[in-house]
Amino acid sequence: MTARVVIDPEVCGGRQIVAGTRMRVSDVLDALASSVSMEELLGDFPYLTREDVIACLTYGARAVDHAVVQAA
Repeated sequence: MTARVVIDPEVCGGRQIVAGTRMRVSDVLDALASSVSMEELLGDFPYLTREDVIACLTYGARAVDHAVVQAA
């Protein structure tokens, strides 16, 4: 986990958020997946930085990068 992505049990039900905000990582990823540009996202949420968005992307990439083991 990067320093920009944190988990606080008191905020957003303990889901991953951008540090210092109530913006969930999943909301950032959902917006980008829905064709919202980074510039539009940053304009709509001025408390986010480009580095925050990149940290969310990095977190998402690492979250899905695990081995899948299937029984034979």
